[in-house]
Formats: sequence, structure tokens, C-alpha cells
Amino acid sequence: MLDVNFFDELRIGLATADDIRQWSHGEVKKPETINYRTLRPEKDGLFCEKIFGPTRDWECYCGKYKRVRFKGIICERCGVEVTRAKVRRERMGHIELAAPVTHIWYFKGVPSRLGYLLDLAPKDLEKIIYFAAYLITTVDVEARHRDMPTVDAEISAERKHMENQRDADVEDRQKKLEADLAELEAEGAKSDVRRKVREGGEREMRQMRDRAQREIDRLDEVVDTFRKLDVKQLIGDEMLYRELRDRFGEYFEGGMGATALQKLLLNFDLVAEAESLRETIRSGKGQKKLRALKRLKVVAAFLNTRNSPMGMVLDCVPVIPPDLRPMVQLDGGRFATSDLNDLYRRVINRNNRLKRLLDLGAPEIIVNNEKRMLQEAVDALFDNGRRGRPVTGPGNRPLKSLSDMLKGKQGRFRQNLLGKRVDYSGRSVIVVGPQLKLHQCGLPKQMALELFKPFVMKRLVDLQHAQNIKSAKRMVERARPVVWDVLEEVITDHPVLLNRAPTLHRLGIQAFEPQLVEGKAIQIHPLVCTAFNADFDGDQMAVHLPLSAEAQAEARILMLSSNNILSPADGRPITSPTQDMVLGIYHLTALENNAAEADVQPNDKTYSSMAEAVMAYDRGLLGLRTKTRIRLREVPTVDNGAAAWQSPEDWESGQPLTVETTLGRVLFNEALPVDYRFVNYEVPKNALGAIVNDLAERYPKVQVAATLDALKAAGFHWATRAGVTIAIDDVVTPPNKQTILDRYEKDAEKIEKQYLRGVITDEERRQELIEIWTKATKEVAVEMEANFPRTNPVWVMVNSGARGNMMQVRQIAGMRGLVANPKGEIIPRPIKANFREGLTVLEYFISTHGARKGLADTA
Repeated sequence: MLDVNFFDELRIGLATADDIRQWSHGEVKKPETINYRTLRPEKDGLFCEKIFGPTRDWECYCGKYKRVRFKGIICERCGVEVTRAKVRRERMGHIELAAPVTHIWYFKGVPSRLGYLLDLAPKDLEKIIYFAAYLITTVDVEARHRDMPTVDAEISAERKHMENQRDADVEDRQKKLEADLAELEAEGAKSDVRRKVREGGEREMRQMRDRAQREIDRLDEVVDTFRKLDVKQLIGDEMLYRELRDRFGEYFEGGMGATALQKLLLNFDLVAEAESLRETIRSGKGQKKLRALKRLKVVAAFLNTRNSPMGMVLDCVPVIPPDLRPMVQLDGGRFATSDLNDLYRRVINRNNRLKRLLDLGAPEIIVNNEKRMLQEAVDALFDNGRRGRPVTGPGNRPLKSLSDMLKGKQGRFRQNLLGKRVDYSGRSVIVVGPQLKLHQCGLPKQMALELFKPFVMKRLVDLQHAQNIKSAKRMVERARPVVWDVLEEVITDHPVLLNRAPTLHRLGIQAFEPQLVEGKAIQIHPLVCTAFNADFDGDQMAVHLPLSAEAQAEARILMLSSNNILSPADGRPITSPTQDMVLGIYHLTALENNAAEADVQPNDKTYSSMAEAVMAYDRGLLGLRTKTRIRLREVPTVDNGAAAWQSPEDWESGQPLTVETTLGRVLFNEALPVDYRFVNYEVPKNALGAIVNDLAERYPKVQVAATLDALKAAGFHWATRAGVTIAIDDVVTPPNKQTILDRYEKDAEKIEKQYLRGVITDEERRQELIEIWTKATKEVAVEMEANFPRTNPVWVMVNSGARGNMMQVRQIAGMRGLVANPKGEIIPRPIKANFREGLTVLEYFISTHGARKGLADTA
């Protein structure tokens, strides 16, 4: 037997009516689903057990056969096979249609495959399918050519007869009119009465002539149409078609609806059509060649896949297994059903009504209307809403058709086949875990218990807290106190994988050692945020559990976050401290009042060790950032020639050294490896990045991870202790800004005057004004930067690299400067105000151009 899970390829093709009947286990004849009293499926209905299999394992409908020993027997009373109920997920049925219908995918899709194949416009195709026009399917050209002289003679005679009849009728009426007028005159009738009678008679004669002329014209039209009649010709006039059929029915065949298309497809020669189209492509030009190319693509596709075009017109419709379109009872005794059942019910009702009308020999117009309704019902079943208004259920909700089950994000392919759901996984919102080590993550207790449930249950049995797996499961579900202790034991040395979508590079999924935390949010280490591109504004992450020993080893060795410090893009560390950590380390390593190195002399004290300096700091005798002399125990590597060593001889002999530094810098160096060079300068972001880069190149990953954790802890601690706050008063506008602007305004006025005199062109004026105001903006920016005190929090944040840059500060505290219009051209008048002062209405309007353009470009 074939195993459906292992295959080389999968080909989707057109199912013919024979294929559908072959798949089917029986015909669905009734629209009923289940009996309202017994709640059992109705016979020959949409849930029939005889067709689709039993609803209970190893039990037939009537109950004659029960138990597995009767496996495979078909009950002679109810006709149900004794087998498993799960066959109701596999067995299909079918509906035999009273009239063929067209597959909506193939005539309404873009491009219309049926239209390209038959060389019919989609508009015309729709008219045929929905009984608005007749299609000529065959024409006996030879017989027509042979009999045409006879036909012409007959028609000529008939026309002559009609003309003679017309003339005779008009003459009779004329005589009657004259007699009436003579009688009225003899009676002495008034002139207006005689006039009315005359006008009435003339009107009747005119109508006779018009009626006769119309009949003659219709006869000519019928003959002309017959003379030019060709296969695939559309006749939209029903009266004309009937006249043609009555007079010349033996020379041609035609019809409406899918039946007409079926006749065309039956005689369609794919090979001959492909050859004809290739010839057209070779010799044709322009639109004709283009259409032939498109048609050949469809014809060749049918030839290559060996699909039969007859599959586009259906004689029967497949009914999918009932367990894939279930009907379930709700609490209130009502039923919830799949939309497909309603759509199938519409098809069956209309099909049965059409069969009854055909049996009764109903008029053609009624039968055609019912056929059109059947076509629309099948269209709605296959693809509801593709043509016209969709069929709706309760609350005007469009019903979900077979196509809706397949297409889109929630469809079978993307949701179930491509989008896998993984066992032993969960997802939650992420929050920062500043207390975590680089290789750790905080896992909520409830989530961890669910993830590690089988491991916890096994361990409970091993430790004899539970007698069997069932009681262990009960203990876990009731969250007994012992369960949490066992969970702590189980998660030790069992890494988990954290993934943040979108996973754009290797570091989008990393392994961590879980730490149990309260709450429902996953905690992650601040330094791995860059790798995940994560922030804490509501981001979610998925957690996966590696099960096998190999998977766990791979997670621990290859994927552990402390082993993935370097970026695969450029080889530089991706776990460098940022923001608060940078600010804290800058505060720690800077001098008092953030003064420049050359401006500060050490005080007159010398401390024998770092411990003594810390004691002095605790007692308030030494500032964290005061320059002093501290004796170091270990011999540090020389950092640079400018290091202020007291005793080079001592250094050469390996003795402890006294160095001019601050307590903060000594504390910073404590976070670095013991044998790393002594860092004796202020450390903004770029310097910190260089240090981390250096560490990653020279030290093992374990030591680098430990150092990064120490730097993180120091950064957060000292950022808090620094107490850096920001207020509106910290945004200081330079006092001489107006003076600078006035000076440049005069230069701009000179340029304007030169332009008005005609000395320079408009383009030169623009360029010079842009140059002037660019210089003005730069000068204001320089003045603003010089005006900031070094203790200003805004200056500290920018200078340390923690957040922002001088360009942003310039717009807040200096001036916005020149901006571009929507065309991308620079407007030569600058925005002189900054955001601290507030923009004028005109300045605000000019500055919104960029924002609006950005939104338009994004859209």
C-alpha cells in the first residue's frame, strides 16, 4: 500500500467527471444533514453513513453489527460498512448534476483559461454560461453552400408573397376608408369627424406597411445571419435564434449554458489548435500575435499536463468528507455547522428542482432559469463572491467556500501546510531582565511548567512523589508545591531557544539557560536586544524546547548567547553596552564636572590601595570622579605613553604602582579582566565599543561574557547613581544666536538686491543663499555646543554616545536650518527658530513638507 507521507512530487490537475465518480463512495441525493429527533445522519444526505462511513467505530447505522470482529462487513439492512469512524475524514461523495456547469476558476479567473482556449471574450463567455446569449456549436457549411440557391429562391418567393400580402391589405383598407368617408359625406357629417376618420385610416395603413416591412427586414436579417453563420458565433437576440432554428435547424446546432461549451470542448483538437496558433505567431503581427501567444500558453499547458479540457465543464460535483465540514451541537441545543454544508444544500436543492422540471417537461425559459440558478449555486460552492454578490449567512456574513478554505493567510496551504505549529513551544511578551547573566533568560513559571511537563511528570514518578504518569499529570495540573521543586531541578542544564520574528539572521534565534520568574512575561538580557532587534514596547518572542541530547548539545555549544558575541555580518561584537549602560560607564570614568583631562590636577592625597580609596569615598573624603593617586596591586599593561606613572623603575621591577586616576576609573577597571591594560581615560560609547572589540579578539568567550555582564551591572548601577535627568531648561539656546542671524541676514539681503538689479541669475541667487544659510546654521551649532556647560545632561547624553547626536540637539536648541520642498529642492529661506523656541506658522508649514513626502514615499 502507498504511504501518503512519502512521495517524489505532487501534481494538481483538472478532475474529470469520471475521476470524481471514481473517488466517490456514493451519490448524495438529499439536502438533509441530520435527523432532528435522533441526531443521526439522514440516509442519502450530506452526512449519510452509507456513503461516508459510520459515526461510531465498528458499528453500523442500524446497530445490527457492533464490535471489531465484524470489520469490513457491509450491513445488508442499512448498507453501512463496519469500520473506524475516522474514514469520515477521507471518504468523498458526489452530486450528479441534471445539467452541466462550468468551473468558475477557469472562466472567471484572470486570465480566463476557458476564454483563451475557445477564443471567446470573458464577456461573451459569461453571457453564454448564464443564459443571456446563444452559442453556435456546429455548422454544416457544405450543406448550406449546396442548398443556398434553393434557400435564396424560397426566401425571395416568401418576400414577394409578403409584399403582395402587404399591398393587398393596404388596398383593402384604402377601399374601406373611401367607402366610410363617402358614407359620412352622404350623412352630412362635419368636416372634423371626416378628418379624424381619414387620419385613423391612414394611420392603420401606415402601421400595416411598417409591420410588413419589419417582417421583411427580419426575414432578410435571418437569411443574412444564416449566410454568415459560423462556429462560436454569439446570438443575443432570442427571437432571431428561434427563427433561425425553425427555418434552418438542420444546418447548424447551438445552445446556451455550459452544455453549449461542453459540445465545443468535446470536438476541440488541442494539437491542431497549437499548430494553428504557432503559424499565427510566425506570420501575424501586433495584437493578433500577442493574443495568439497568450492562447498558445494555455493550449500548451493542457497538452503538457495531459489535462482534459472537458474537466472545465462538470457533470458532477465532488462532496468533501463530512468530518472536514462538521456539524456540532451547542449548549443551547442549537447546531453550528460549516458554511460548506449550506452551500452544498443550495446545490442539491436546485439540482433536484431542475430534475423535477425536466421530468415534467417544463417550458424552456423556466428550465434555463433553473439551470442558471444551479450554475450560480455551484459557483458559490467553489468560490463564493468571485462573481456578483456573495451568498451570505446569518448577519450578512459571506459564506466560506472551498476556495476560501484554500486561499490566503488563513487558508489550508499557508496556515496548515506551510505554517507549522511546533510542540514544546510557547510565546509571550518580553521585558528586560537586568539581573540576568548573558547566557540566561527569565521564563515564566506557568510557561516553564507547561513546556517541561513530560520531564516533570517523569521526574515525579522517579522520585516516587507519584505512583504513575496519570497521578503525576494530576499533580502538575493542580500545581502541588513539590512540582515547583522538581521543575527547578528539571530545567537545570536544559537550555531553551528564544526566537524573535522576523528571524533575519543567524542571531535571531539563540539558546539560553532558563531561570524561573514570576509573572507571564519572558525576561531577556539587555545586551542580546541588538542581536534580536528587540525592544520592550510590546515585542513578543517564541520559546522552543530542544528535546534530544544532540539538540541540547547543539543549543549549548553553537547557539548559547554567550557563544554568539560576534556579529556574523562584520565579525565585530554585537553585544556592546548601549544607552543607560554607556551613560553609567561615562559617568564613572569622566572627571569631576566632566572636565577635560588637561584642565585637572590630582589632589595631594595618595591611597595605598583601591579598598582604602573606596573607604574614603564612603566617608565622603574622596569624590568618585576626583583625580587622585591610587596604588595598584597588579602590574597593568602600559596603555599609552601619556599614562602618569609615579615610578617607572618600580614598574620595570614588577612592584605595585601608584597611578594618577580617579576612583571611578579604578572601579571600571575592576570589571575588566585582571591582565587587561589599565584604562585611564573617560570612556564614551565609541571607546567602550573599542574595548569590547579588543576583549573579543584577545580573550576566551566565557571571560568576555563575564566581563560584559560586569560592565552591564556597573553601567546600570552608576547610571542610576548619576541621577541624570532632562528638563526643558537643559535645552539652552546660545545667547548670541540672534546676532549671528542678523549678520547673515544682511548678507542675504545683498544677494537679493544683486538679483533684483540683474547682476546674478535666479539659480546663482539660490545657490548663494543656500551657502549663506548653511554657514549660519553651522555657526549657530558651534556656538550652541560651546554654550552648553559640560555638566548639562543633554550634552552628557550626546557626548557619551548614550543617545542622540548634535544634529538633533541643533534642531532643539540651535536652529532647524534649511529644509527641502516635496520635489527635493532646498528652500533658500531657512527655519531660524528651534523647537525650544517654537516655530512660526510659515516655518511649521515648510517643515511639514518632508514628513508628508516621507509618508507618501512609504505608501
